[in-house]
Amino acid sequence: MTTTVRFAEPLGDLLRQWRRHRGISQLDLASRAEVSARHLSFVENGRAEPSREIVLRLAEALELALRERNQLLLAAGYAPVFRQAGLDAPHLAAVRGMLRQVMTAHAPYPAVVLDRYWNRVEANRPAMLFRVGAAPHLLEEPVNLMRLALHPDGLAPLIVNLGEWRAHLLHRLARQVTLTADPQLAELQAELTGYPCDQPEPELELPGPGDIAVQLRLRHRGGVLSFFSTVSTFGTPLDVTVAELVIESFFPADPETTAVLAAAEW
Repeated sequence: MTTTVRFAEPLGDLLRQWRRHRGISQLDLASRAEVSARHLSFVENGRAEPSREIVLRLAEALELALRERNQLLLAAGYAPVFRQAGLDAPHLAAVRGMLRQVMTAHAPYPAVVLDRYWNRVEANRPAMLFRVGAAPHLLEEPVNLMRLALHPDGLAPLIVNLGEWRAHLLHRLARQVTLTADPQLAELQAELTGYPCDQPEPELELPGPGDIAVQLRLRHRGGVLSFFSTVSTFGTPLDVTVAELVIESFFPADPETTAVLAAAEW
């Protein structure tokens, strides 16, 4: 299981720990950020105070998400530059409108919007399919889609290929934990990994004959619905909240699923 590092607050320690977390040397980071290795060494040792521009260049070179870039700026004594507000903030009205438009346009197929922690932000009516049979405690706000999918009181008993789908989701989460080193995501990963599963979980995602993507195969009213999904993010975000939003759109993987969804009344 992937684990995370609880990074220290001083800038030098924070930079050193991120650099080691990324598996790159001081010289490599200095080269990527276009700063001298000597200056970077002084920054890590607390002997130099970098400008805000250099902090942002180092954050870029470390491929940090906007939330972590703000944390690096704070550690250096600078104010955050990337705004972070709730999705209900007035300046995000256009974003909310776009998300709802995307959700509506994707019907009759399910689509959801998730935040950084896999909590549901928006969903269209066909996505109600993923709530069927779930225990009430899993549907309390904020609804966590990872937990809902893999919990034995959630969708897990209805997923025909639970081992394969569970491995796929946990691989995605593990990559996210590695990228962000976020303790809250690491705690979610530990919780989900502890859920029972009576099917083999592949360590590697390898295609079978004719496979083009990992499918979600869900029991529904005596039949099986098959889906594949696409994931969309904002291409040039400058707001932490917007940067962390993910739109996951589900598409029917066979004609039978297409027919069932087209005839459904949500």
